[in-house]
Amino acid sequence: MENRQTDCEAINIDIVEKVRPNMPDMNILYELSDFFKVMGDSTRIQLLWALEESEMCVGDLAVLLNMTKSAVSHQLKVLRIAKLVKSTKKGKNVYYALNDFHVKTILEKALEHVCE
Repeated sequence: MENRQTDCEAINIDIVEKVRPNMPDMNILYELSDFFKVMGDSTRIQLLWALEESEMCVGDLAVLLNMTKSAVSHQLKVLRIAKLVKSTKKGKNVYYALNDFHVKTILEKALEHVCE
């Protein structure tokens, strides 16, 4: 017996059946949702945008964004766990950069969308 949670009947069953096999696995969709939760914070967007321009250390990011080093470090940790930024130790300082080209593309496309 099929596990039904909807109380609806499909109006266009052919469309539903065409789309169903192209739907990502629910675990992937949950990860995507978590990704957007991370991206949905204005402070993290500012950090990402700054890092899109240049690799930077925590202190420089704190000055740029008028934040405490502690607050910047906390947000960078969230971004690092989400694999949006990477870190490199250079001497006494740790420098952060966007993790890869995909992050840059996502930021640029999102900006393009909101500026339409």
